[in-house]
Amino acid sequence: MLHQNKNNEKLQKIHPANTLSLYDDVDIPKYTLRKQPIEPDVACRLIKNELLDEGNARLNLATFCSTFMEDEAIRLMADTLEKNAIDKSEYPSTIELENRCVNIIADLWHAPENQFIGTSTVGSSEACMLAGLAMKFRWRNRAQRLGLDICEKKPNLVISSGYQVCWEKFCVYWDVELRAVPMDPEHLSLDVNAAIRAVDAYTIGIVGILGQTYTGKFDDIRLLDKAVGQYNSQTEETVYIHVDAASGGLFAPFSQPELEWDFRLENVVSINTSGHKYGLVYPGIGWVVWRDKTCLPKELIFEVNYLGGTMPTMAINFSRSASHIIGQYYNFLRLGYDGYCRVHRHTRKIADYLAENLDATGLFALINRGDSIPVVCFTMKEQAADWTLYDLSDQLERNGWQVPVYPLPNHAQNIIVCRLVCRSDMSLNLAQRLMEDIHLAIETLGRAHPRADRAKRGDIKGFTH
Repeated sequence: MLHQNKNNEKLQKIHPANTLSLYDDVDIPKYTLRKQPIEPDVACRLIKNELLDEGNARLNLATFCSTFMEDEAIRLMADTLEKNAIDKSEYPSTIELENRCVNIIADLWHAPENQFIGTSTVGSSEACMLAGLAMKFRWRNRAQRLGLDICEKKPNLVISSGYQVCWEKFCVYWDVELRAVPMDPEHLSLDVNAAIRAVDAYTIGIVGILGQTYTGKFDDIRLLDKAVGQYNSQTEETVYIHVDAASGGLFAPFSQPELEWDFRLENVVSINTSGHKYGLVYPGIGWVVWRDKTCLPKELIFEVNYLGGTMPTMAINFSRSASHIIGQYYNFLRLGYDGYCRVHRHTRKIADYLAENLDATGLFALINRGDSIPVVCFTMKEQAADWTLYDLSDQLERNGWQVPVYPLPNHAQNIIVCRLVCRSDMSLNLAQRLMEDIHLAIETLGRAHPRADRAKRGDIKGFTH
């Protein structure tokens, strides 16, 4: 290894055993710039040291985001980090790959041929913002035609209370009332009848969720479509459906192709998904597609000519790297339909394994066995143990596992759940290791919290449905 001395006179060879000591003398100002530059290898090592105590992403069972890509994909993405996805005139081949991805996704979602329009986004959050804006603008134009006073009160959006926070952000940012249909023990996905009752002349749309963040469950989009069709047949104040398929949009077409949730349904006008979830790309890439061009108001498409040539843009974000678009296209090209089927079949098999083994403990009640997306969600059975899921999560964290535990929203907040997200890089032996650690944690907690006769006295309270 070569090291430049302080006088910059010559390069000296440093024995590898002594290299770590070189970093001891480098000051790391945390909140102001240091005055002098340092060598790139020194900067790299110091930053790696700062990250040493972070968790292993592959052991993070809280995140839906992909934590593995093939080396070839990583090299492709690294080689294209400098390309600006918005600059269509400068990088036409890159934009062609984006267009191919939009077409592939639209085909998976049964969009009408040659009528749809779509775009890549930074993630599903931006995609939801765009879809929400399109709903609001369409509602505003419709309301004006019907003679509604659009200043009388806020427009509103109807969605299950199991929504992802991006929908709350959308409603705050663009002054829309969020009408959240409560989850309860009987309705752990969207209560369709309650959703229709929440609709009025100021409703910009209803959001169905294909893979709720809280539980992984699918809303019944087909049932929702039928109810919306009946509602629209009785009024001029029509309402339509956007499907937030952040998690399920690139899973269901391969695992449940017969499931009708997409543009096969008449009242679904737009869909978003996260390429960085079951599209198998690193964060962050998202996609949004509208059934046809009339579903995206022209006010939301902007012409830009100052990057060379005139080009349309519809995304909220402007300059961003094209590397994730290229990573998505790599996966589509590399895996094909059958490859995605095999990957997702494996992931569901892992979810099945975890669900069966958790059920066998006799301690847990399963809310989702992973038969929608491969997410296993469970709660404690009533009076099953004198410890909580929070205790279990703490024990697992000692072995590096990051396991989320939280209450469900609204009328189901008394249900405390644990959620295990299975991703493509979770092998069977890793799942077996997780179950070994769960059994060890249960034994440890059992010794730390002996039940004795307390259950007979009624001191132990479990979580009920």
